[in-house]
Amino acid sequence: MVSEVIGTPATIKQAEQLGLLPEEFEKVISILKRTPNFTELSIFSVMWSEHCSYKNSISWLKKLPRKGKNLLAEAGEENAGLMDIGDGLACAFKVESHNHPSAIEPYQGAATGVGGIHRDIFTMGARPVASLNSLRFGNLESEHSRWHLRGVVKGIGDYGNSFGVPTVAGEIYFNDCYNINPLVNAMSVGIVEHGRTVSAISEGVGNPIYIVGSLTGKDGIHGATFASVEITEDSAEKLPSVQVGDPFQEKKLLEATMEAIATGALVGMQDMGAAGITCSTTEMSAKGKHGMIIHLEQVPLRQENMQPFEILLSESQERMLMVIKKGREKELETIFEKWDLSYSNIGAVTKGDRCKYFMHDELVADVPADDLVLGGGAPVYQREMKEPSYLAEIKKFDSTKIPQPEIFVEVAEKLVANPNIASKRWVTQQYDSMVQIGNMVTNSPADAALIRIKGTNRALALTIDCNSSYVFADPQKGCAIAVAEAARNITCAGGRPLGVTNCLNFGNPYNKEVFWQFANSIMGMKDACEKFETPVTGGNVSFYNQSSDEGPVFPTPVIGMLGLVDDVSKRMSLDFKNAGDLIYMIGEASDDIASSEYLKTIHNVKYSPAPYFNLDEEYKMQKSVYQLIQESLIQSAHDLSEGGLFITLLESSMPRNFGFSIQLKDKFLGMRLDGLLFGEAQGRVIVSVKPEDKNAFENAILKSGVAFSFLGLVANSSVEVDSENFGSKDKWKNIYDNALESIISAG
Repeated sequence: MVSEVIGTPATIKQAEQLGLLPEEFEKVISILKRTPNFTELSIFSVMWSEHCSYKNSISWLKKLPRKGKNLLAEAGEENAGLMDIGDGLACAFKVESHNHPSAIEPYQGAATGVGGIHRDIFTMGARPVASLNSLRFGNLESEHSRWHLRGVVKGIGDYGNSFGVPTVAGEIYFNDCYNINPLVNAMSVGIVEHGRTVSAISEGVGNPIYIVGSLTGKDGIHGATFASVEITEDSAEKLPSVQVGDPFQEKKLLEATMEAIATGALVGMQDMGAAGITCSTTEMSAKGKHGMIIHLEQVPLRQENMQPFEILLSESQERMLMVIKKGREKELETIFEKWDLSYSNIGAVTKGDRCKYFMHDELVADVPADDLVLGGGAPVYQREMKEPSYLAEIKKFDSTKIPQPEIFVEVAEKLVANPNIASKRWVTQQYDSMVQIGNMVTNSPADAALIRIKGTNRALALTIDCNSSYVFADPQKGCAIAVAEAARNITCAGGRPLGVTNCLNFGNPYNKEVFWQFANSIMGMKDACEKFETPVTGGNVSFYNQSSDEGPVFPTPVIGMLGLVDDVSKRMSLDFKNAGDLIYMIGEASDDIASSEYLKTIHNVKYSPAPYFNLDEEYKMQKSVYQLIQESLIQSAHDLSEGGLFITLLESSMPRNFGFSIQLKDKFLGMRLDGLLFGEAQGRVIVSVKPEDKNAFENAILKSGVAFSFLGLVANSSVEVDSENFGSKDKWKNIYDNALESIISAG
């Protein structure tokens, strides 16, 4: 073997083409003490991309709470967050974006996003038990947006259904700001026994390094770099940057991985996502304080004549890098052969900190692992920021100038048909939520998905939330609301919030206004996570979600939250149970219409503040609701969110085919009826109570000191507001169930 790296020195022009700044190119030269060749430059470009290094965001991410009593792995320590859930079990969970690939190839972009996030979970030794997603699309009047929607939904459905993990929850919003840049965030949740986890680490000089799974092709090359630039008219030319997934191969890889872990022969393991072999080898080496020698000609290839940089940067899916205890190779090879998986010994662990890559005995790259990775020598920047100019328009908003409608039933009909409010069953019926149905606690609708922890009487409570309109209006308050709503959903299902994973979707970080949105969102998340004692276990930052035509997307810091239901007999669903039950609102009454779908849909108001929100009140209210559930004093619980009180009541009525009758005018004197019905003030939950439990319920609420209001009764058939008949329950269910499909079909 030669001792010097071969190849022509790279140029600053090549560095800029690969997304590196001139000063970053100089830093590479300083680190290597020579000019890199093109392969080495490619390695630095992907590892120092925003997607891999978080160079523009890490200083702010460190402000988030990262410690908690149930936390087993802090943010950044492993591929996903890991929390103790009792009985010797842990839950691994994480959410990540696949926005840029989905923008130019929706089907494969979404499918490989699902596959990638599941690998992050089972590479730690956890078996995935549930999948969630958070999606954003543009205006559905646009065929381009409908193309995005159809492709993404089919990609998620096809991959998840074939892989055999149920999609149990999610959210979808539509707004013009996502016309060019849709957002596709996928979340995976898995369960593992303590002591059966595997770390993404490389150690033990002489231990062999294996690549296992699919063959390596040219798909996904420079995908990490592609995810760190804006979408332009030329982005379609970068279609090779989108990976191609095979869920059946991933299923085999999952089972083989579980068996390999059980042998105890694995030292460490990491999946190959962004930056492929480059990322896996350097990150595992840096974590283990060892080096590697890798022989690229030993990598099983799908295409002939691949160059070293192509092999290193390929993001072909369904691949794992494994460090195996020397002498136990045959034991694991037998497992790989059983599952008909390609595998190859491609190198060995070495002393020192260098990752050396050979091609037919020629040294094609020699790089120090620690200088490439997050937390090591990767660049860290403090970007400039300034308050967005549009906030001046928001501050001018005056709700007294918004006229109240004369016929409220017509307003309600338009809101129920709004795609941001109407049923998403056109989407959800394409997902298999029944796989592993033994894990589901109940089929009854609830504000959070409940997954049974086998062998116990407990369940995981899962949700994913963010109203980006609120964050656009006030990033700090809006992001705090996202955390509070996630906690509220888990609370309403009878769970205790435990921890958070996030996916932070923003525009270009070099845009000062965008970075102001990002920094203030982080502070809002920090405030709320500290209040609810939900540490941030990890996640993903996705910048550059903007285009020259549309500008940046709304700031969209998506919150995935894990909770725990300690006794499944105390679970709570959102559906009304009996006609004649009493309907109460827990929380402060409000007629605030700011940032509501009502204000946008009916009055076409684009700029208004975030809705009313008080973190202390929210926390106290949720504690009260949780206690009411534990004492079996309520029959249902459903939080008020998009569409306000009227939509919440409908959603609680429809599952069991009920109506409702409420009185508002005489109870809330001086308040706007449109605000009472359709406002989206936070910190409120609708509950139903058996008549015989009325006194006990009210005494418990009074003792807690939380505000509450009696609204009316669950009805058999009609919907009534202040004695006005709004029509039959069947009418409203028909609008709600079919509105989205009608819009898509009409296009």
